[in-house]
Amino acid sequence: MVDAEAIYRQLTPGSRAIHEQAVRVMPGGTTRTTTYFDPYPLYITRGEGCRIWDADGIERIDMLGNYTAMILGHAHPKVVEAIRKQAALGTGFAAANPVEVQLAELLCERVPSLEAVRFCNSGTEATMFAMRLARAFTGRPKIARIEGGYHGTHDYAEVSTHPDVDRAGPPDAPIAQADSIGTPSWALEQTVVLPFNNPDAAEAIIRREAGGLAAVILEPIIGAGGVIAATPAYLERLRSVTAELSILLIFDEVISLRVAPGGAQELYGVMPDLTTLGKIIGGGLPVAAFGGRADVMELLDPRRKPNLAQGGTYNGNPLGMAAGLAAMTELTPDVYQDLNRKGARVCEQLTEVLATHGVRAQVNGVGSLFAIHFTDQPVVDYRTKASSDQKVTHE
Repeated sequence: MVDAEAIYRQLTPGSRAIHEQAVRVMPGGTTRTTTYFDPYPLYITRGEGCRIWDADGIERIDMLGNYTAMILGHAHPKVVEAIRKQAALGTGFAAANPVEVQLAELLCERVPSLEAVRFCNSGTEATMFAMRLARAFTGRPKIARIEGGYHGTHDYAEVSTHPDVDRAGPPDAPIAQADSIGTPSWALEQTVVLPFNNPDAAEAIIRREAGGLAAVILEPIIGAGGVIAATPAYLERLRSVTAELSILLIFDEVISLRVAPGGAQELYGVMPDLTTLGKIIGGGLPVAAFGGRADVMELLDPRRKPNLAQGGTYNGNPLGMAAGLAAMTELTPDVYQDLNRKGARVCEQLTEVLATHGVRAQVNGVGSLFAIHFTDQPVVDYRTKASSDQKVTHE
């Protein structure tokens, strides 16, 4: 039996030394829970294209791309040049800047549901503001979300992203569970959990809770949860019932914007009321956005009284806007088609290799997103994903 940990330790003394230094000033030696793994994480010193180099100078192919954000690869020349030019002009002002207008126009042109947009700094902020906006617009307190979806790390988002299935209730009527210590009880009380890809059960829950529901939020393609695509019938049912009951439908496209110029909503032909964006729209810098119907977004207009206040020192910061504009300009329809062809080919080859070696696994893929689940049954929701061999996946 190969001792993988021993090999890892032998190859990465530089990362180990940095980790020993880091744990003295940062819990776990890192600022992101997701970048930690035993016995210590890799510390990356540079990236170029699809490759990264660690603290020991080992070159690696980057299959994660900073959790899908680096769609053009690392240090793309056009993005680097845009950052360089803007940095020479200034990196932040207590004022609006023209580059944010240009990026806003580009996004509104591409994403079908965007009539107006606001910028922030992370997907967490984008979903937080979208939920708050929905509550302000409808006057209702509750948010419905799908079991197994990921919407960041604010209080309303830290519910039933990765619940314990033994305590999560029946598949067609999930029970809200906190994902983290410190999640307040009111977040559970104000969150309604829906089963994914079960339109009848989801509709029944929405109708039962309709009097208090401000919005239904979901990833049309679950990203971090394993690239699990919604069925067209599921999204169409959610759109129909929410429209009937005057409940806002929010698509979290922080990850799925990379599957088409207009995101998953373009692929499915289903129009949400609000959309959240992030990852690729910042060109590798911390940029996110939320937007949608003009009559809903109007609540953010400071000329309106009362209005929903949205602050943030770095919202729409010129460096992020310049990087994002450069990256999104490079992402033409032809580039998307090429990426999606490559993604489909990777999925085909992975499926062939796994079958050849008798490995029980499912390869889920949409466009340039893919994930492997070590199970012999199709993965269509959180419960079927939970049936996969998590030890193989993580160890």
